[in-house]
Order: sequence, then C-alpha cells, then structure tokens
Amino acid sequence: MDFKLFLIPIITLLINQLIKMLIEALRGNFSWYKIFSYGGMPSSHSSLVTSLAIVMGYYQGLESPFFALALILAMIVIKDASGIRLKLGQQGKIINSLIKELPDQNEYKYPVLAEKLGHTNFEVLVGILASIVITSLLISLF
Repeated sequence: MDFKLFLIPIITLLINQLIKMLIEALRGNFSWYKIFSYGGMPSSHSSLVTSLAIVMGYYQGLESPFFALALILAMIVIKDASGIRLKLGQQGKIINSLIKELPDQNEYKYPVLAEKLGHTNFEVLVGILASIVITSLLISLF
C-alpha cells in the first residue's frame, strides 16, 4: 500500500486544524478543545476531502475509480459542511435561547446545544484553497 495516499490528506487535515487554532488564538478564543470541534475557519472537513481527491487524481489518475469516489465523497462532505451542519448550528442557537427563557427551575433540565457545527461558504472555500496549497506542497515533498 502506498502510504502517501493516506498520509498526505491526514497531514493536510492536521495542518488545517493548526491554522484553525491559530486563527482562534488571534481572536482571543484559544482552547485545546477546539482542535476536535466542528465549525470555524477554515473548514477541516472540506480540506481533508479535497486533499484526498487531489491525491487520488494525482497518483491514481483522473480516470480511475478511486478519483471518482474521492471526488463524489468530497462533494457530499463539502455540501454537508455548509448546508445541513450549518442549519443544525443555527437551530441549536435558537433552541438555546428558547431554553434560557424558561423559568430557572426548568432551564437546567435541558442540555446546552452546540451552536457552531457547520461552515459558511467562505470558510469552506478557504478550506478547499488551503488544501490545494498544502497538498501540492506535500506531493512535491514526497
């Protein structure tokens, strides 16, 4: 097995997560927990699947079934990141505000829902662009 097919996307993901943590630190929101969290700038999910598609296209060929699968997976994940997950975060924010309006004795019965699950289109685009640059650099190194 050629480990480049696996390692390059994983390294790209890790670098992307570090970029995300640096951006959060510059905003004054640093937390080690954020390395495993959803949402934020740039989109790590979009970066990972873009890197996978690039790697498969480069090493297996643009006409290979591996590239086709990676590209379809990338389209699904990217659409999900800026679609369903974004809407879930918006719903979580609304539900949390409704729970805060409950009397104090009832408010504690409900968990606080995550409000940042998805990505804006800009966060996804930056994740894709970062992935293209990072993956290209890693391919040239390997």
